[in-house]
Amino acid sequence: MLRERLLKRIQHHIPLVERPFLEIARELGSEEEKVIGTLERLKAEKIIRQISPIYDTRAVGYDSSLVAFRVSPDRLSDVARMVSSHPGVSHNYERDHDFNLWFTLAVPPDSLLGLEGTVALMAELGGVEDYVVLRTVKTYKIGVKLDYGDLKEREEVEQRTGSHGELSELEKEVVRLTQEDIPLVREPFRETAQKLGLKTEELLSIMEELKERGVMRRFSAILFHRRAGFRANGMVVWQLPEDRIDEAGRFLARFKSVSHCYRRTINQHWRYNLFSMVHGRTPEEVMDFVASVREEIRPIDYRVLFSRREFKKRRVKLFSEELYGWERRYVEAHSY
Repeated sequence: MLRERLLKRIQHHIPLVERPFLEIARELGSEEEKVIGTLERLKAEKIIRQISPIYDTRAVGYDSSLVAFRVSPDRLSDVARMVSSHPGVSHNYERDHDFNLWFTLAVPPDSLLGLEGTVALMAELGGVEDYVVLRTVKTYKIGVKLDYGDLKEREEVEQRTGSHGELSELEKEVVRLTQEDIPLVREPFRETAQKLGLKTEELLSIMEELKERGVMRRFSAILFHRRAGFRANGMVVWQLPEDRIDEAGRFLARFKSVSHCYRRTINQHWRYNLFSMVHGRTPEEVMDFVASVREEIRPIDYRVLFSRREFKKRRVKLFSEELYGWERRYVEAHSY
């Protein structure tokens, strides 16, 4: 069926051409209007969350990290709400661990507080005494594609190298305007190009260059995991000897069910140095997968942290005034 083939296809990449849905239709042996209509239904059914470019926050100059708070269960919802109010927080989950609130935070280079200062302020606002900032040391894989049946299916993972380069003011504006969900019309880039005073082909050329430089990781569809059948979201954290982290990271990254794999910093509160996100249909399926790969990895220790509640999942709006407004409001209120 067109629906299944299209859903699999658009998780990989959307072509950067004036009529991308026409090109996809030709690939799938269908028609442009049928492709657009099917995508509209998938969005209405909340299977597709968003179709847009995915930009690398660090490549555009932002500082970012994974953060975990240890929060009293009776105050968790209130603290989560405060954390989620920050426009630089993209993901915010309750996970089954003493450190029970996990979120990703990104701040621009001209942030009033910087990343560490923002986390410290959030901790003070929430009355949080224990927290960890777990920065990325090395990325082995990043990208969710829920197009597999068996969690042990493999894929090739591209390792990007090279410099992203500093963004021009025009490129920053392109990033700011194109990070939104694209309209499901024949020429989805035309309106954005007009806002920028560019021809559509000029806008596409800039976007293609950003992709080549690694500023744009990819341009694709992101799904609602649970609606797509993947209800078990397990963050597997591994403690490994220094000399085996790279080998284990590359090994895990080759599995389709592993969407993210990073080496991260450790500290006195946190000894796990390798993180891998595993997506399955049930917790049992995830645990079976982890048990099988554990034999290969041979960790000193490991934990599987399942998400209990999703408080926020939304792309960070890069170069947005919202973030500066949040900082001014809270900094002024707390005399920072």
